[in-house]
Amino acid sequence: MQTITKYLVLLVISICTLQLNAQDTIQNQTSNQKIKSLEETKTQIHNEERELLKQEVEGINIRLDKEEITLEEASKLKKEMAEKRALNIENRIAIIDNEIELLKRNDSNYTPEDNKSSTFEITFGPGKNGFKIKGKEYERPYDLRTTNDLLFAIGLNNAIIKGKDLNNSPYEIGGSRFIELGWNWKTRLLKNSNLIRVKYGFSFQWNTYSPKDNKYFVQNEKVTFLEEFPQDFKKSKLRTTSLVFPLHFEFGPSKKLEKKTYFRYLTDNKFKIGIGAYGGFRLGTLQKLKYEENGKRRKEKIKRSYNTSNIVYGLSTYVGIGNTSLYMKYDLSPIFNNQEVKQNNLSLGLRFDLD
Repeated sequence: MQTITKYLVLLVISICTLQLNAQDTIQNQTSNQKIKSLEETKTQIHNEERELLKQEVEGINIRLDKEEITLEEASKLKKEMAEKRALNIENRIAIIDNEIELLKRNDSNYTPEDNKSSTFEITFGPGKNGFKIKGKEYERPYDLRTTNDLLFAIGLNNAIIKGKDLNNSPYEIGGSRFIELGWNWKTRLLKNSNLIRVKYGFSFQWNTYSPKDNKYFVQNEKVTFLEEFPQDFKKSKLRTTSLVFPLHFEFGPSKKLEKKTYFRYLTDNKFKIGIGAYGGFRLGTLQKLKYEENGKRRKEKIKRSYNTSNIVYGLSTYVGIGNTSLYMKYDLSPIFNNQEVKQNNLSLGLRFDLD
């Protein structure tokens, strides 16, 4: 047993040594490539400044030929331009030389702090108390056109029924609610402006309907209708769960934050409006009943389709400031299939885009 343990320890040490050597080789190669690229940049700087000086001298000669300036003035201007270009070369080369020195003193992952962001990494292993938490730095992209955020929305739910207004709806306005939870990505469409963004992702939607007048949902083959319950209800609700994929075009101003190594468009406390649509499918339908029978409390959860639409699609819009918006969505697909009177879901509430 001790012999096996010894060989295992030696094997682990060998693998770790090989990995460290490989990492050192890769880092050295990367550093050498960067240094080589910077040396080439120094040659480009010389060529650029010399070409600019040549153009400036030609411009001075043209002015001299047109007798706009004297020969003495032309000579003075040429001398000033030559001195300026020489200083430009000196300063620009000094910056490159400093970068090369930084690379020589540090590994290839070294970047200035202004271009780094931090995150945390939790590692389980042979550390203190069995795990360790360490900071991890990554290079900040110069232009981040796509961001992502958590979507949470909540509010009132009901149905638009042909020939009836919301006051005559068979569902309680305060008791029927919706919740939406999802993840969205937002991409800037214009190169130099954040005025128009496209927002897309996925969401889980829960729509509930609480019938009035002590009624509950009954499914008779392909027809679903409301029927009065023989006992008094404590609660009667039908809930549909759907997975949808929303797509919105978002419009609104933003503030541009510019740094040395990156820039961002910020929409904090800025007005925005989103117009779009969504489509997906129903995951399940559940009816909850709470009532008393013979002095005993009863609870029922009935999982059936209740002829609710398998495919869900509709229109949605939101208007707000910053992360908070007034949110409305309307299902173009009917709540129930094969009904004499078509019902379409309508939701109104608050939307929170938490980035």
